[in-house]
Amino acid sequence: MRDRNALLLAAGYAPAYRQTPLDAEEMQPVRRALDRIVHGHEPFPALVVDRRWDLVTANRSALSILTEGVSGDLLAGPVNALRVTLHPDGLAPRIVNLTEWAEHLLDRLDRQIAASGDAGLVALAEELCSYPGVRRARAASNLAERLFVPLVLSSGAGELRFFGTVATFGTALDVTVAELAIESFFPADASTAAVISP
Repeated sequence: MRDRNALLLAAGYAPAYRQTPLDAEEMQPVRRALDRIVHGHEPFPALVVDRRWDLVTANRSALSILTEGVSGDLLAGPVNALRVTLHPDGLAPRIVNLTEWAEHLLDRLDRQIAASGDAGLVALAEELCSYPGVRRARAASNLAERLFVPLVLSSGAGELRFFGTVATFGTALDVTVAELAIESFFPADASTAAVISP
């Protein structure tokens, strides 16, 4: 493979990387690592999505907190995390700061589209923008002054405020692995931590 990649580079082409399905036997170590990461993040929500934002795995906290009240139709596979979050039959009615959170997610999606040119992601962005309360950011200046954009959810225990982090595999030589994103949510205030922590 090294010689082939050297030839491709010399000819002005990008090296060829394999793309292995996640359910392949050789990907089992990756699946185990992903499960260990998200389950190790308990009691806080964590999930893994692929390049199209389809759910790969999630921990119990993510499944209980982020799917409460979500229509079963949206939870039928493949489950798209952006659709579940922003759809009016999804998490959207519980998101207190829906416009701000949607702008944040669409900004991330637009950057991904700019880098990949993926027509499927373009169609997803158009679909998301058709949902009530969802739009692209008009001005980023007020967001740039903030430390992070919180996800604020209404719940029976009051408002829950989270901030998120995104992790990727930095040394992946497989396209499937390189395009995975691990989304971990942390309490953004003491009251959320008290509700979520045992």
